[in-house]
This record gives sequence, structure tokens and C-alpha cells, in this order.
Amino acid sequence: MLNISNDRIDTDDLDRYPLKTLQELPHPDSARRLGRWMTFFLIVGIIVMFLPWRQNITGTGKITALTPKDRPQTVQNAVAGRIERWLVKDGDYVKKGDTLLVISDIKDEYFDPNLPQRLDEQLAAKIGSQDAYEAKITALEGQIAALDAGVKVSLEAARNRVKQAQYKLDSDIADLRAAQRNYQIALDRIARYEKAYQDGLISLTDLETRRRTVQQENALVVTEQNVVATARQALLNARLDLGTIEAKYREDLAKAKSDRSSAVSSRTQTEGEIAQLRNKITNVDIRRDRYVVRAPQNGYVVQPAKTGIGETIKEGEPIATLQPDRPQLAVELYVRAMDVPLIQHGRIVRLQFDGWPAIQFSGWPSVAVGTFAGKVAVIDAVSSTNGTYRLLITPTTQAGDQPWPEQLRIGSGVYGWVMLDDVPIWYELWRMLNGFPPSLQAEPEKGVKL
Repeated sequence: MLNISNDRIDTDDLDRYPLKTLQELPHPDSARRLGRWMTFFLIVGIIVMFLPWRQNITGTGKITALTPKDRPQTVQNAVAGRIERWLVKDGDYVKKGDTLLVISDIKDEYFDPNLPQRLDEQLAAKIGSQDAYEAKITALEGQIAALDAGVKVSLEAARNRVKQAQYKLDSDIADLRAAQRNYQIALDRIARYEKAYQDGLISLTDLETRRRTVQQENALVVTEQNVVATARQALLNARLDLGTIEAKYREDLAKAKSDRSSAVSSRTQTEGEIAQLRNKITNVDIRRDRYVVRAPQNGYVVQPAKTGIGETIKEGEPIATLQPDRPQLAVELYVRAMDVPLIQHGRIVRLQFDGWPAIQFSGWPSVAVGTFAGKVAVIDAVSSTNGTYRLLITPTTQAGDQPWPEQLRIGSGVYGWVMLDDVPIWYELWRMLNGFPPSLQAEPEKGVKL
């Protein structure tokens, strides 16, 4: 009965006396069926190992705008002031140039309501001073011209007097020389007359007459010497007069030029003050225009930083955030540094947005459901603070893909897969078990900036 002997149980007895437990025992053919199933699954597994698998690089990020002008920006005031009134509220849509709020100035130098008029009066006074300096410069230039013309006449007259004195001196010197010759002749004659008197040839009266003639000639020589000395003094005085005229002219000319330089310096200083006043007038006009804070572009006002009436704000302080209208959306996707060399511009990326359910088969993107397509547009050249690199993904469409939802908002979370090349499944498993990075079929193109 227990099949421990060579005698087997008669099958007719089993039919006559059925045993429930014995009938529930496995049939000896079950093992062969299990083996056939295992063989089938082994063959299927081997076939699956050779199926293509799309390698990918995963990353997380958020939705942003492709261009900086479309990203959320803070609206700032250019001048410090006090909030007088708000003209918008959270969520309002504004156009470029619409008034957001009005402020008043808090600096005492701008409190005067008639400040532009006061500045215009100061400008008019400075312009009058400039005109006066212009007239003074013109008068001094005329004085310098008159000095130039007058000195020419005076110098010419002085030179003529010098020439006249020189001519007179030459004439007197000639007369002196003639008188000296006559005196010498008289001396020679008196010597002869003295000898003739001693010889008794002439009388004493004739000798005395000759002696008187010699005295007269000597007196004439002395007279001519005095005349020559006077002429020399006159020539010297004429030359001194010529030098005095030149010195006086240089003195007057230097004084006139000095006065002109002072007038030019004052005019230049006045011109600088006029320029400063005009600059201040322009600044005051622009500053008063800055009391009204306007929207820099179309968009929605969100999160005002300052609320209420009467609060003071500093210059350059954010007062609200403006989300530009109709931004060109993109995705900021952050990947590991070791994966960046494998990513090229134009690579396809599958994206899963927060709030949109999706089923993603990373190795077979064609069977994914609920994901959207994008492509790599920008790869940052430097890493972020956490050591990852940022990719900018722009929308693209592939066969059977839907465009990105219109309800997407900047700042929403995103999970993405950067699609690489196809490899067999067995290679992907081997790579993952060994911790190797994904591989490329070809080297990235040269000149592509990563």
C-alpha cells in the first residue's frame, strides 16, 4: 500500500475504494510542464536582453522663461519717498506704462513746490552774468587792439626823435672837430708870431691880437664840446623815452590781458554753473516724473512688498513683483556634472510636469503616457551652487506628442529624462551593475559649447 514492496496495488481496488488524499497528489507529468515553462521564460528573457533600450539622464527642475525679460521681475522705485496711493492690487493685469503707485518726496531740498521756477530764475541770473563777462571780454579785446595801434605811433615818433638827436649829435661833433682844427691852427700861428716878435718882425700889439684870437678859438672849442655833450644827453633821453614807451606799453598790455584772462575765467566758471543749474533742472523734472511708478512691461502684479499708505520706501527698494505676460516658457533641468559631457544641444528630453499624471518608461519613450517633449537649447558653462549643471529645455513636438499645456506656470516642478542613444538591455544592465556612465555611439561634435 505504501509502495514499499515489490507488490503494487491493484488499480481496481483504487477504483473500488477511492482515496481522496492520494488523488490530490501531483501527477508525475507536472515537473515536465514546469520545466517547459521555465524554458519558455528563459528563451523570452534572452530575447528581451537583446531588445533596444534608450539610455537617458534624469534630472529635476522647474519651469522658467527662456529669455530674462520674460522672467518674474521686481518693480523698483528710482527715488526715496512716501507712498501716497496704490492704483493696483494683487493679480491685476497692467500694460506697459500703467501707474502702479504714487509717492511723494521726503528730502527737504525738494519740498518747495515752486522749485522749478526758482531754478529758472537762478539760471536767468547766471546767463546775465555770462553776458556781462562776454561784454567785458569784448571791451578788453578792443582796449588791447587800441594799445597795439597807439603804441605803434608812439614808438615810431620816439624812434624819429632818437634819429633826430643822433643827427644833431653828428652835426655838433663835426662842428667840434672844426673848432678843434681852428684852435690847433691858431696855436701854430701864435708860436710863429712869438718867434717873429722876438726877432722884432712884428709889434707887441699884433702879438696880443693873435693871442686874443687863440683865446677866442679855445672858447669856441669849449662851446662846441658843451654842445656835443648836450646833444649826447638829448640822444640818451630820446632812447630812454623809447624804452619808457615800450615798458609802459608792455605794462598796459599785460594788465589788459590779465583782466581779459580773469574775465574769461569768470565766464568759464559761470558757464559751469549754468551747466550745473540746467542739469539740476533736468534732474528735478525727471525726479518729479519718478514720483509715479509705472509698469515696465505688460504683465500681472503679484506680491507687493510694500503695503498701506504713508509707508516710506528707499530708492531702489523692491515694491512689487511683475510677472510678464505671455512668457516664452522653458524648463530649468539640473543634471549631475558627470552627465554633462554626454549631453548635446538639440537632444530630445521627455518631461513630466507637476499636476499632470504620467507613466514614463525611460528606456522606451514611445510607450510613455502623459509626458511632453522638449529639446536641449542651453547648457550652462558653469555649475550651480550645488555642483549640478543647468539645462534650458525648450518646447518641441514629435509624432503623437501634445504641445505643452497652456496652464503651466513659472516655478512649477518638472522631472525630466534626457534621451541618449539606443543600447541592448543586457548592456544597460551590465553598465548599471558596474556603475559605468551612459555611452555615446559617436564623439560629440567639435565646436559645440557645453
